[in-house]
Amino acid sequence: MQQAIVVYYISEKKNNLDELNKMLENGWKVINQRAMGGECGTAVYSLVILEN
Repeated sequence: MQQAIVVYYISEKKNNLDELNKMLENGWKVINQRAMGGECGTAVYSLVILEN
């Protein structure tokens, strides 16, 4: 099974890195990762494809 997640980092307090880390701890593996561009100010977005 595969799942896509958009990982975002806006600031230390506003991100979803914990969600990604929990999935990795539960055995999910990163299959592909791509940066997402655009005018986002200081925010960083990345499309991550995971497989379990």
